[in-house]
Amino acid sequence: MNRRASLLMLSASAFTTATAGAYAQGAPFYERISTYPVFQNLDAGVNPATATVAEIVTATPDGMMLVHSDSPGNAIGFVDITDPTAPVGAGRVDVGGEPTSVVSIGSFVLAGVNTSASFVEPSGHVAVVAIADQTITATCDVKGQPDSLAVSPDGTFLAVVVENERDEDVNDAMIPQLPSGHLAIFSLGADGMPVNCDAAVIVDLTGLSEIAPDDAEPEYVDINTQNVAVVAMQENNWIAIVDLATGTVTNSFSAGAVDLTAIDVAEDGIVQANGTLTAVPREPDAVQWIDDTRFVTANEGDYEGGSRGFTIFNVDGTVEYDAGNAFEHLGMMIGHFPEGRADAKGTEPEGAEVAHLDGETLLFIGSERANFVAVYRDMGAGNAPEFIQVLPTNIGPEGLLAIESRGLFVVATEEDAAEDNIRSTISVYAKTADAPVYPQIVSATDPATGAPLGWGALSGLVADATNPNVLYAVSDSAYAVSRIYTIDTSAVPAVITSFVTLTKDGGAVPYDLEGIALRAGGGFWVASEGGAETENLLLAVGADGTVLDEIRLPEAVEAAATNNGYEGVATYTVEGQEMVVVAQQRAWADDAENRVKLAIYNPATAAWTFVAYELSTPTSPNGGWVGLSEITHLGDARFAIIERDNQPGVYSTYKVVTVVDLATVTARPAGEALETVAKTEVIDLLAAMLAGHGWISDKVEGLAVTVEGTVYAVIDNDGVDDAPGETQFLTLGNAADLFD
Repeated sequence: MNRRASLLMLSASAFTTATAGAYAQGAPFYERISTYPVFQNLDAGVNPATATVAEIVTATPDGMMLVHSDSPGNAIGFVDITDPTAPVGAGRVDVGGEPTSVVSIGSFVLAGVNTSASFVEPSGHVAVVAIADQTITATCDVKGQPDSLAVSPDGTFLAVVVENERDEDVNDAMIPQLPSGHLAIFSLGADGMPVNCDAAVIVDLTGLSEIAPDDAEPEYVDINTQNVAVVAMQENNWIAIVDLATGTVTNSFSAGAVDLTAIDVAEDGIVQANGTLTAVPREPDAVQWIDDTRFVTANEGDYEGGSRGFTIFNVDGTVEYDAGNAFEHLGMMIGHFPEGRADAKGTEPEGAEVAHLDGETLLFIGSERANFVAVYRDMGAGNAPEFIQVLPTNIGPEGLLAIESRGLFVVATEEDAAEDNIRSTISVYAKTADAPVYPQIVSATDPATGAPLGWGALSGLVADATNPNVLYAVSDSAYAVSRIYTIDTSAVPAVITSFVTLTKDGGAVPYDLEGIALRAGGGFWVASEGGAETENLLLAVGADGTVLDEIRLPEAVEAAATNNGYEGVATYTVEGQEMVVVAQQRAWADDAENRVKLAIYNPATAAWTFVAYELSTPTSPNGGWVGLSEITHLGDARFAIIERDNQPGVYSTYKVVTVVDLATVTARPAGEALETVAKTEVIDLLAAMLAGHGWISDKVEGLAVTVEGTVYAVIDNDGVDDAPGETQFLTLGNAADLFD
């Protein structure tokens, strides 16, 4: 076996997880063990780009099969998780309308199906689907458009929220918009079949709320062990308590409002917690019983509110705990804050789940817009829950499910757009970790606000010249200001301790920063990628962020540029003179076929010379391109380069680190035929990325080698803009083992 092959195998084996079936209950923390893109469950011959969604998810009573609603597909999907590390598609059932929710009991899956002709003519039913042969055995009318479903713990009742949702193009999307919704109740037989399929008990929920008493708009339901249902009436900011045995409302109350401080309320392209909101209606979406007297709500909000957190209520309406700004701060700390939603509902908590496991009660709160689930330990009545960990998800976590009998937790994410390489997925998590595996990098508290420092979209990385525990990173055009972050790697997870903002003539300047290197004499060299209306710029930057110089390419070279310009930047010394090397991502108009340039700048003479780098051929079944993302100095004239395809998730096949030696070629001025530098592939980054068992990003963009030889890589999370937002901060090993 040659050296290159052995290194690639070592890299892959270093990130291989436990074999299938080796998971176990009882470990303190959850970790993701698999992610299944649900489009893979489409029937043979169906276009894989077909919109296919996993929204709400349930499990069969034995915990071995997942079933999810697929609204655009008018179907429910079955996924076999007998081996939870390797989910397998197990078929789909057309339910004849839009499935809105699913639950499983006995021999059946019960699916709420919306068949409404219009908003003013709502209709729907519960489809009773046999698990054994996936056939519809009955349909039970619910007298309107169903939304949430819940089965009582003892298996005797099915409660169906019938929302009869409003038309957002009418009355400025405000309620009331009749007909009102209600709660439908079915009694269940021992096998799970509704025994009153043709005569659901209808519970009137009008006349309760203060906002639109004649239009209940119920949203979510859950049932405790006493067969008491809690119903969230989101738009009305109201909660109803219903006794299922008698079909009567026994209590109802407002969900209330919250004052929020130190949060981001401006969509200005800057994550900064300097805003306040007062009297924000909670407007809860998901609701889950914690025990028979307390329940938790995820306060997503609708058109009037959304308190950006979650609340624990007593059944009498007393608020026992409210998260305030803590959930919002969690999103900022882990780099998941969706800046584009700052002026709306921020992290937008939507899903909630409760699990009783290993003698404790766990609360799971899902952030629809920031793409994470926070896990808390219930500490009993009157006490604040204890934060345990945060779990990364794909885009739009909607369905949360704890499978208590197997110690598993499942998340269904609903966003699906094949044209943008975004696919809906189901992820499985197990309690197999001795310590949290995510996040791998966080931010410290900003003393000016008391909130975490805002960050995201890390796109370039460099190590400090003397301190082995310090790295510097830049963020790209995902934000309206350009920053250089300082990272302390001695902590676990690594910590962003501070940042400086790039300024010019006293004001902040928005660049598209893609690479960073240390500059002789102090400060940094930073590469800003050009585009249709901007130039590629090499920036000399002081340690305080002041832009000292903007260095441009020769006019003829820049004229040939495309939107895929500068990526990484690095320095080396030639005969005592600092030289700067900038990596170009993809071929420009003046490049030979399948070649890109490594541009070399001499600060002493202000001269540019160039060498060519040959890109590998794309191998993804989804097509796309291969380009460069980073260049890092290894010593002498040797450099490590990230070369990767632009495909995420299951579409990605090529993400590697190569090594080149510029001493083996002669750099030439623009206009001359360029020599191509030889490259050697040394690290399979794809193996490292896939070890997280998630829908991986296409953008591994930062690479650094410390003075002690530790090699780090970082993934650009795109600022959670049409992206999962997961920042993988990878420790790859020692340079002596990887590059020498």
